[in-house]
Order: sequence, then C-alpha cells, then structure tokens
Amino acid sequence: MDKFIRVDMTTKQIATLDVPEKYAGLAGRALTSNFVADEVKPTCHPLGKNNKLIFAPGLLSGTTAAQSGRLSVGGKSPLTGTIKESNTGGTFSQKMAKMGIKALVIEGMPAEDKFYVIKIGMNGVVIDDAPAEIIGGCGNYKAIEVLNAKYGPKVGIALAGPAGEYRLPTANISFKDPEDHLRSAGRGGLGALMGSKKVKAVVIDDTGAPLSVPLAKPEEFKAAAKVFSQALLKHPVTGQALAAYGTDVLINIVNEAGGLPARNFTSGRIDFNDKISGETMNATITERGGEGKVSHGCHAGCIMRCSQWYPDQDGKYITSGFEYETVWALGADAGIQDLDDIAYLDRAMDDVGVDSIDVSVAIATAMEGGLIPWGDGKAALDIVKQIAVPTPLGRILGGGTAIVGKLCGLFRVPVVKDQAIPAYDPRSIKGIGLTYATTTMGADHTAGYAIATNVLKIGGYVDPLKKEGQVELSRNLQIATAAVDSTGMCLFIAFAILDIPEGFNALVDMINARYGLSLTADDVTALGKSVLKVERAFNAAAGFSNAHDRLPEFFEYEPCPPHNAVWDFTPEEIDEVYNF
Repeated sequence: MDKFIRVDMTTKQIATLDVPEKYAGLAGRALTSNFVADEVKPTCHPLGKNNKLIFAPGLLSGTTAAQSGRLSVGGKSPLTGTIKESNTGGTFSQKMAKMGIKALVIEGMPAEDKFYVIKIGMNGVVIDDAPAEIIGGCGNYKAIEVLNAKYGPKVGIALAGPAGEYRLPTANISFKDPEDHLRSAGRGGLGALMGSKKVKAVVIDDTGAPLSVPLAKPEEFKAAAKVFSQALLKHPVTGQALAAYGTDVLINIVNEAGGLPARNFTSGRIDFNDKISGETMNATITERGGEGKVSHGCHAGCIMRCSQWYPDQDGKYITSGFEYETVWALGADAGIQDLDDIAYLDRAMDDVGVDSIDVSVAIATAMEGGLIPWGDGKAALDIVKQIAVPTPLGRILGGGTAIVGKLCGLFRVPVVKDQAIPAYDPRSIKGIGLTYATTTMGADHTAGYAIATNVLKIGGYVDPLKKEGQVELSRNLQIATAAVDSTGMCLFIAFAILDIPEGFNALVDMINARYGLSLTADDVTALGKSVLKVERAFNAAAGFSNAHDRLPEFFEYEPCPPHNAVWDFTPEEIDEVYNF
C-alpha cells in the first residue's frame, strides 16, 4: 500500500498515512498542484507557517520505463506568489516510488532557530539535527559529501543551499544525481520555502526496497516500454542531437531564427554564437578529455543522455547539466563570451543553490543597470559567490531579475509574475510568448514549449513571426505538459511523441499496464486540463487575474532585430489561451 508521509516541523510529529482517496489516481504535478490547492491558503505568505512543501514522484516513477526519473515539488512560490510545481532529475523520485511513498509533505515551522535533516528509510522517518558544518554558507557540493559520509553513499538527497537558508526568492532545491553531482528543482524559489521550514536536507534511503514498483500487467508493460524507447531513439532530437550536443544545440538554431535574446532583450541575434554553442561545447569536452563527458543521464534509465560533464583545461570536472538556458542568459544576454567563465558561474549557482535561469537573467539586468560591467564573467562570478555570505549585492542578485530591475530603475525587465523570461524572444517566436504570458507559474518555457513547432518544426509548423495558430499551439502544449509532468517523465519525450504517434500510444499503454487501467488519449488530455484549472483557481484566489497574464510593455514598442518584430497580441487574444 502506498504511503502519504506528513512531517510537521512545528511539533516534530511524523504521520505515515494511507493515501487519501482523492489523490489515489494522481501523481507528480497533478498531485502536488491538487494538494497545494486543497491545503495551502492562497493568500498566505509563502515563507510563513501556512505554506506547505510537497514532493511527489510521477505515475511511472520507479518503473523500468525510459526517462521516468523525474520528481515534482510543489508549494506556493516565494518568487511569484502563484502556485508552483518545480521538476527535477536525480535519484530521489525513483527511490520514493520504490519505497511506496506517494508523497512527502513538510508543513509547519519550528520555533527554534536551527536546521534539521529529515531522514526517510524503510523502517520509518526521523528528524535529525543538521550537521553544523553544512549550515551557514556551506556550498551544496560540500554538503553532499558530509551527508554521504553520515547517511551512506547511496542515499538520495534533497538540499536547501545557502540561498535557501537565507530564504532568497531564487533559491532552488538541489538533488543528488547518481554520481553525487547536482540537479535542481530550479524555478519559483521552493528552496526558500524549504529553508523557511528549517529543513536543510531530506535524505532518503531505499535499502531493502523492491528493485521496481509492482506492475498490474508486466508483459504488457514490457512491450509498451520497448515501443516507447524505440520511438525516443528513432527521433532525430531525442535519439541524436541531445546526446551529441546537449540542450545547448539550440544556440545556433535559435540564433539563426532571430529569436535569441541578446544584451538584455535588445536584439534577437549575436555574432559570437560559435563561442558558446553546443557544437563548441562538444568539441571542448572531447578535446580536453579527463573527467569530461559529452553525454550523460541525470537519472537511471535515461536514454536521451542530454547532460554532460564539462571539464576545465586540465580535464577536471567543473559542472554538469550545463543547459542551453543558462549558457544563453550568461552568454548572449549578458555578453560573456568565454564558455569556461559561464561554466564556473553555472557551478557557483549550483553550489549556492539558486535558479540558474533567474539569476543569470538577473546578471544581464544588473549589467544594464550598471552593477556589473557588460560581459564581465569574473565580476559576475564574484557576486554569485557572495550569495553564500550573503553580502548586500549577493542578496540583491539572489532576489532575482524583478528585484534587480526595480533597484536599478529599469523599465526593460524581462519577467512575468516576477519570474525571469528565458532563452527565446517572444516577439520573434510568438507561440512561446503566449506561454510566458499565461502559464500559471510565471514565465516558463517548459510550461508549453512552442519552440518545438515554431522553430524545430516538430508536431507540424506554425510560423513564429505570425499570430495565426499560436493561441491553439500554446494552449495544447500547456495541456499536454501538465499531463506529462504528472507521469514522472522527462519533458523532452514530447519531441518524439509529437512526431511519432506510436510513442504517445505506448506512453498511455505503460500507464494502463502499470495500474491495470484502460485510459485513452482523451483521458490524458483531460488530466492536463484538470491540472491547469486547479492551478488557475488557486492563483485567482491568491489575487491573480487575466491582467497578470501579460508580457512586459517594452515588448510592444521595442522592435527585436533582425526581424524587427514586436509583441502584437491584444489582451482579448491572450485570454483565449485558457478558453477551454
């Protein structure tokens, strides 16, 4: 029987319960968002005692299905004030599922000013005092070493870094991957929520757990999983491009499309793209050798292997999960042209535990505001490291793009609902602009990845510079994404299932074989719609309206070279995205 674990940090009481009937058929984002809507007061302060933090594996987590190692983390966002689901890889989700844990809820707030570690094992849950050496500015890499030594090298770890301890709005929750490196539930500031509960880390030990979750129809599951894996390997993006060049393969592609935001969103193209591209990253890793890896998976069962280990000139590991969005923000947006400088910044942000999208965009904003010289990677790195202290400049940068923009007196501040706009200019790629404006969680490209169809021509083609078809595209992708986020699957499976129908059918078949159900494609779509409706209702109760589903005004009157496009959707047209 699956378990629903609740940890009350006020009383230090732990309850291991049967799963409430309402949540029996939900998992991942569907579970986290429904739980937050049910139990978190929409108007509560995100860092106050009434907010709650929930961890939930997906419907297929713990199975042998490829790409099924993702975890959903939910709460009310300290950054946006909206509902939030943040998604991560690592080992945590699969361990939870194999241990029969449907959800872990952390609630309440201790009176004493000290931090704790929640330890979960097959024999129960305990709350330990956090080791003193990992408190007060200790980086995440060192904290992983200390916790491994205390609890064992094979445990899963969720960690609030220094930024989380200081409850900064960009604080993420870092998760240990299979090689003791870091993955992040990055966006929305949920690390600050974890820090407000005085939880430094959650450690999960699945010793004694089954090797896999039970399957209602094992042979049918095996057959469907094979078809699903074949579809992923067959597709040119999921089977070839991501493994060779990582997500950074998009630098040259989006630059050519004229939608690569540059110098704080004043242009859509750069002339130094080859210095920071995925092709250059691949060549650099290959040339340096040593600890470098061109291709790597962030969790067991990953066959796309879009991650990598980026080494220094001596072949020593610097960072992994070196994503396009971070490279874009520090490179094209902030003008840093040295890939090594960007890699060290990526590592530093992982180490202090901040969202590498929001803080990287904040760096570009700070450059326009005169706090950092344009293109100065060394100066930016110094301030990121100050977040662990924290100095006033460290706190400002850790506050995120919206705060930096306000303090610098800027009008060109690329945020929606105070969350930084990432990686794609909405004037030149209009479908993603609608997603940024209307998603329930602040600007987020992953909420409805219109780039697939606008630029990559996956799942059809909608001209990125024209308005026609964009509302339907963003709407349908947001619905599909909410469903995929509930399965425990990596979102990148969308590339394959949009183009290869048998891949999508196999996904539905795996869910049916796992639970003994008879779901159809329409049921999956209905799940996605229901999640979005729940999230929208929470936000409305928190004080958000359609007026908040808008892009910053400067997009309407500042043309974006080279196409000189502007954002030209009316409020009425934007509001049609959620007309379902």
